[in-house]
Amino acid sequence: MPLFRLEKITPPLADAFKTIRLRALKEDPTAFGSTYARESAFTKTEWLNRVENFNSPRGIGYLATSDELHASIQNFCGVAGGFLDEDDPAKALLVAMWVAPEARRAGVGSLLIRGVESWVAGRGARLLRLRVTSNNDPAIELYCRNNFSMTGLTEPYPNDPSLFEYEMAKPLLQPQN
Repeated sequence: MPLFRLEKITPPLADAFKTIRLRALKEDPTAFGSTYARESAFTKTEWLNRVENFNSPRGIGYLATSDELHASIQNFCGVAGGFLDEDDPAKALLVAMWVAPEARRAGVGSLLIRGVESWVAGRGARLLRLRVTSNNDPAIELYCRNNFSMTGLTEPYPNDPSLFEYEMAKPLLQPQN
């Protein structure tokens, strides 16, 4: 089984981020609040702005890869980001989480979650929240295995009125000095 690792989403990896994000939107369109049609029209500047947001004082983004995959743009197999809440930095949001089908159930999702958790907890966040679409049972199971629980908050899914987005959350332990 391959050993997976995380790479921070930085300007040199902007093309890899774009590739995996568009693949995620195309392969799992109801897993995200955005659409492939919308994001495939982004300019290079818009993609670089997204990368900068993932490298800001309140944001982080990771790509998952493996040395066995040779780290080419086509071989990144997962993505996730995290942002501190602008109004309450004790809260953070896990965003853009996706794992390629060929890497699912191999620990990549948990690795991405742990990476985001570690970064936001290191900046003082005490609660990590996320939204997951009501028809995404594998993602809900992944989040439950990683100690997230339903908060009871739901919202209509913006791209399909027959679906909902559930909020899930977990408390974070603060790093020991």
